[in-house]
Amino acid sequence: MLSVDRLVALAGILAFIVVTSVAARRVDPGFARWSTTGLVVGIIAARIAHVALNWSTFAEYPWRAVAVWQGGFFWPAGVLAALILLLVQVRHTHGRIAGIAGVAVGLFVWNAASLLTSGVDPVPLPGNPLQTLAGEAVSLPELAGRPMVINLWATWCPPCRREMPMMANVAASSSDVTFVFANQGEDASRIRRYLSQENLLLPNVLIDGLGELGRHYSAPGLPATLFVGEDGRLVDIQLGEVSREALLQKLDDL
Repeated sequence: MLSVDRLVALAGILAFIVVTSVAARRVDPGFARWSTTGLVVGIIAARIAHVALNWSTFAEYPWRAVAVWQGGFFWPAGVLAALILLLVQVRHTHGRIAGIAGVAVGLFVWNAASLLTSGVDPVPLPGNPLQTLAGEAVSLPELAGRPMVINLWATWCPPCRREMPMMANVAASSSDVTFVFANQGEDASRIRRYLSQENLLLPNVLIDGLGELGRHYSAPGLPATLFVGEDGRLVDIQLGEVSREALLQKLDDL
């Protein structure tokens, strides 16, 4: 799954491509060349700026700088790089105006889509009991009282497996937030075997054998990370793999 923030970014990029493709037919060849290289350079610059601004979380695992599927782009740096390249490659005034228009339309679509998709229904915690790995019944309201992060995952899900060590590390260092790792549809022996093989220590591992949490929160796939306030109501949801930077930011917001 792709998270909503990445989908709306793709919508903005698509709008930029459409506008610049139409304009390229009527402007000089330099503009056609810029419409492609400007997009690539802008994305690279936005990623580099994001890594630089969040270097404290990238320092331990520098290879994560190329893990663009996790998200993380500082768009002002990307726009600035694309516009500088526009001034260098395109000399014609009409071409520069068309380039600025393409960037503006892309940003407008991105922002509009973000506003339309922002916010979630404040769904309360479900009261149905889930099972611990020891076979005990636990309901999520019993764990409430402070902010809560609920991760819906499964051992067969590659993005779940990629983000799990990071989430375990953040959970271990977050004393003011309750983390719950609700496995979807697998039995205790398989979960224990996976955690042992990966040497993962997770708090509050629960078994949601019928995937009731996913249906309760309308999560269409895995992984999904739910952010719940002290009152037990949903505040935010991350669909798809979450990066350390995004997780820490959402914890701060929570």
